[in-house]
Amino acid sequence: SQIMRSLIERHLNGKKVLLLFVLTTFVYVLMILCTIPLVMSFTGGMKLLDMMPLGYDIEYVNTLLNVLGDKGRDAYLFKQIPLDMIYPFLFGISYCLIFAYFLRKLKKLESGWFLLCIFPLFAGLFDYFENIGIITLLSSYPAHSTLMVQMTNVFSVLKSSITAVYFISLILVLVVFGFNKIFTPHKLA
Repeated sequence: SQIMRSLIERHLNGKKVLLLFVLTTFVYVLMILCTIPLVMSFTGGMKLLDMMPLGYDIEYVNTLLNVLGDKGRDAYLFKQIPLDMIYPFLFGISYCLIFAYFLRKLKKLESGWFLLCIFPLFAGLFDYFENIGIITLLSSYPAHSTLMVQMTNVFSVLKSSITAVYFISLILVLVVFGFNKIFTPHKLA
């Protein structure tokens, strides 16, 4: 829609886009280096639910939550999830703007490619739904429902699928941008 396009265009300042990217990356690195390894130390080698792009089933969830034990479930709920409640917002906004920024550089912001700018926003939204599901599963253990596991699984797969399509598209845009930079003759001032 035109409202979304104008809102995004208003924020396509290179410094703002870079700052958001750095902040998003900082939170991601904190999770990868600190909170995820902390929770993983309780899993016995099992992957966390939000790190399973192809999904999981009720048996996997039951086994994981059991193996985590009280301390592991607490680490997941009170260390990892709080950071992962900040990350989807930052990811959605910064990667939306990154894509739009490069589209504008390619003079393609008005094209159909613009719709891909919205993908990170949907990935972030599904990440929130996934997190709410994980919070519910952790909080209700061992009395969680199969339906809650299935819904959380759907959100995990949607988040991962949309993110994958987005990054493939971003790589394509960056390759085109790179080729344009290399092969477009620069005019002398």
